This record gives sequence, C-alpha cells and structure tokens, in this order.
Amino acid sequence: MSFTTGSSRWPDVWLAATARGVSSCGDFLAATALTLALQSAGAGGLAVSGLLLAATLPLVALAPLTGRLADRVDSRVLLVTAGLVQAAICAALAYATAPVLVLALVALLATGLAITQPVLAALVPVMVRAEDLPRAGALNQTAGTLGALAGPALAGLLVGQFGTRVPLLVDAVSYLALVVAALLIRTRRGGRRTAAAEVAAAATPAWRLRRDPMLLVMVGSVAAVVGAVGAINVIEVFFIRETLGSTTTVYGLVTGAWTLGIVVGAWLFAGVARRLADDGALLGAGLVLLGGCCLAVLGSAAVPSAWLLVPIWLLGGTANGGDNVFNNLLLARRVPEAARGRAFAVFGAAVQGAAMGGYLVGGLLLEVADPRPLVAGCGVVGLLVVAALAWPVRRAVRAERTAVRNGPLPGLPAARDGGGGDTVGSWPTASPAPGWGTSSSSTASRSTGG
Repeated sequence: MSFTTGSSRWPDVWLAATARGVSSCGDFLAATALTLALQSAGAGGLAVSGLLLAATLPLVALAPLTGRLADRVDSRVLLVTAGLVQAAICAALAYATAPVLVLALVALLATGLAITQPVLAALVPVMVRAEDLPRAGALNQTAGTLGALAGPALAGLLVGQFGTRVPLLVDAVSYLALVVAALLIRTRRGGRRTAAAEVAAAATPAWRLRRDPMLLVMVGSVAAVVGAVGAINVIEVFFIRETLGSTTTVYGLVTGAWTLGIVVGAWLFAGVARRLADDGALLGAGLVLLGGCCLAVLGSAAVPSAWLLVPIWLLGGTANGGDNVFNNLLLARRVPEAARGRAFAVFGAAVQGAAMGGYLVGGLLLEVADPRPLVAGCGVVGLLVVAALAWPVRRAVRAERTAVRNGPLPGLPAARDGGGGDTVGSWPTASPAPGWGTSSSSTASRSTGG
C-alpha cells in the first residue's frame, strides 16, 4: 500500500499539521465573516446558500481533473502554486464589493482548494508507517479542527469591530503558511516516479470506486447523510442569530463547539480504529456515528438558548470526528497509493455534491418556514436516511467477508496494511451538521468528513 518503509517522518507530519491549522483558521475566519455580513445586511437564506454553492461547485466539477493532478504532479509544486494564487485571490476578495465579483472570487478560492485537498490527503500516509497512520491522521485533524475552532470565534470578534475586510486579509496571510510548509516538507509524491514504482503501478489493476462495494457504500452513505442534513449549514446562522437572539460573538463561540468535538472524536476513535482490523466493522461503526451526528442536530432544535447548543454540538462533533477517522482509514487501507489523490477527490466530490443540494434546499426552505422547525426537520430526515442505509451497509459487509474468504476483490490489494487515512477533519467531506467535515473553501460554512 506504499506507506513509508523506514521510520515515520514526524517533522513532516508536524509541519503539515501546523500549516493545516493556520490555513484552516483563516478559512473559517473568512467563512464566518462573509456569512455574518450577509445575515447582518438583511440577506435571506438564498443569499447564504448561493455563497455556499459558489464555494462548493468547483470541488465537485473539477474532481476528475484535480484528483489526477494530485497523483501525477509534484506535491510541492501544486501546494506552493495553489497557496500563492489563493493568497492573492483572498486579498482581492477583501476589497471586492460587487456581489457577482465576490461570488466569482469565492469560486476561484474553491478551485485552489479542489487542488490542495487531495494533495494533502494523499501525502500524509506517505510520511508515516502504516501502524503510525491513525496517530498522524488524528494529529493532522486536530490541528485543522483547532484552526476551525478558533476561526469562527475570532471572526465574531473581528466582524463586530472592523467589518469583513480584516478577517479576509488575515485569511490571505494564512494561505502563505501552506506555501512555507510545502517548501519545508521533505516528503513528496507525484511527479517523476522510479522505474520500480512504474512497474508496481503497471502490475496493479486500475483503481475504480465501483469495483470496491465496501468503499462504494461508504461514500454513498456519507453523501446521503450530508445531503439530508446539509441544509443546516444555511439555517444555523439564522437559528442562532435571530431565533435564539445571539450576538455575532456568541455565534462564533457556539459554532466552535461542534469543531471542538471533532478534535475529541479524532483522538478518542483513533485508538479504536487502530484495533479494528475488520473493514466491515469500520463501515458499520461509521454509520452509527453518522446517526449520532443527526441525533445531535435534532436535539439542538429544542434549546431555548444558544449556550445550550454547546454540549449538544460537542457530542455531535465527537461523533463527526470518529466518522472522519473511520472513513479515511478505509480509504487508505483499500486504495493503492498511486491512486489515493484521485480517491480522495472522488470522495470529496460525492459528498460536496450532496452538500450542494442541502445548501439549495436550506435557502429555499428559509423563505417559507422558521429556522427552528427546519433544524428539527434536518435531524429527522438525517436519522431516517441512516436507518435506510443499515441494509446496504450490512449487505456490503457480508459481501466483503465472503470475498475475503474467496480471494481479494478486483483491483484491491491482496494484503492490506493496518493503517489510517489522513483524517483531515474539514477535508475531504462537506458537513451534514454544523462544523461537520470540511470547509469547502474560505467561504464555506462549518463543514467533513473526513
């Protein structure tokens, strides 16, 4: 599976994690600032959903291209180039006033993220040995999630004092952290391959998602739940600010609770994942955790005060963090190293595409209904989807165990190392709940899995 064969390169892991945390803080800082600016200006749900759609569409539409770029072009070249371009775009966004220009710049930022997401997701497994990957993934996810935790809180303070320009300029600087880290990280993938690597790649059947029923069900399950609950990303700002009557500062602090839960879940379930050698157990446990996320959304509809959301979203975020670990561990175990960039891009595109449907639905529903019943509806629909997924998950697990007894699946390595994926928290999935999964760009809302 092409993990590192020597000792794990922990300095590289720490560099990647630090850059991830700084850039994530900038992303969520800008995302929250733009969302609050729209809400404070009297914009409705459709405006917020339009912003989220602009931030998500490139990740879906460009996935076939960016996944292949991540596997074929030198990772350092891609990260440095994308980081510099994103910094320039975000600086321009700080001074943009025309709505059409803002949306265009947001979409360009997301285009850069569509490149860097699969590059980083595929790079971390090459830095460490298979047995160290759950720990490395949890570290990477923790750094990104702490950045996402600090971003909304900082945005709530800065927007109230300075408006949106300062947060966006801070975000522009944060992209430079990614550039510096890319120059310092010694581990690289993509670009030129050795003759031995070429021979090994030629001997392995081309990876296709549809050839692996286990991964196909995993990707479909996460996407289905994201689509069912994704409207919460549009609804939450109106629910917290208007229904619960909170300030921008309280909004930023409260939304960080889900993100903090992701940190807890990443470390709590990293140890569990390391002991689960059976991929079927990982898939089943991930579905249970998805149900926990949906249950937290449903419970949040009943609170009379925004501060009561904190413990509920903390629990939901913990389930989210565990699901991220399990999903990315399955990807790293079952996808050949040469195809991991494409695999993470396919996963991200499927989930982000489902999230786009949720964003659109959320914006439309806010035109005809109040936020509180819509939050409850998101939770109920999510739980129904999880229940409906129980049968296909069980069937995929049984098929997998039968295939293991009879021989390896087509296109799947005969022996899989016990390792974990790059549990990058906000990467490669969009969010079916506040703070869940990944910020699809500096303007996406609290976003996954994974």
